[in-house]
Amino acid sequence: MKFTFKKSIIALTAVCALLLSACGTGTNNDGSDKKKVLNVGTEATFAPFEFMDKGEMTGFDVDLLNALAKEAGYEVKMENTGWDAMFAGLQSEQLDIGIAGITMDEDRKKTYDFSSPYFESISMIVFKEGTDIQNAEDLKGKKVGVQNGTTGQFSAEAVVGKNSSDISKYETAALMFQALQSKNVEAVVTDIAVALEYEKNNPDSGVQTAVDENQFKSEYYGIAFPKGSELRDEFDQALKTLFENGKYEEIYKKWFNNEEPNIEALQNAAK
Repeated sequence: MKFTFKKSIIALTAVCALLLSACGTGTNNDGSDKKKVLNVGTEATFAPFEFMDKGEMTGFDVDLLNALAKEAGYEVKMENTGWDAMFAGLQSEQLDIGIAGITMDEDRKKTYDFSSPYFESISMIVFKEGTDIQNAEDLKGKKVGVQNGTTGQFSAEAVVGKNSSDISKYETAALMFQALQSKNVEAVVTDIAVALEYEKNNPDSGVQTAVDENQFKSEYYGIAFPKGSELRDEFDQALKTLFENGKYEEIYKKWFNNEEPNIEALQNAAK
């Protein structure tokens, strides 16, 4: 009887160990326990950063995060949660990481921790040919589309007015551009890389672009973590390594027409 009970305890312990291993928790070489598979939320309609291609999630952010996780000793499981759900998942700590071209602004820093900057951006205006837009001031009096909760929205509101009825908010960048094509709005404001990617992929769409560097200032993307996450320092070190060993440059050139990244500007922005 005692022998059977002891065997049952041993078997139960073994099963628990297997279950823990299957859930991605293990022991590193230094003896510390770490979560090996990180849950990542994103919003995969934000080409070229993250988007779906033949059922697979791809993009600059996807390649970069996979490289960072490998360098830091983790695996990642990315889920197309959507923009708002991504932030909610970080707050509840159901997600370990959020990445979706997230601009690091002061309001977001109050709620989330961010990595060092990994991309420099600026807002850009996209409009149909024949629309009289040369700078941000020309948005006044026009119907403007933005993706809800993004810096594109905040940039447009800084010009048109925060509570203006002329601003239409959409849940995804895809819906925002669709509204432009269907003439529900006369212009949209979004991140420059997203605007140029849309223009490149839709050569017959009849759109033009404009940047107003006097009105729209540079912004920086960071990887988001729950407040107090220990992952931030590990991923910062991994990013530093990718800057130094050429891997970041390789990924950047793949997604941005073989252009050279300004790594020095990113490093300076982190100081």
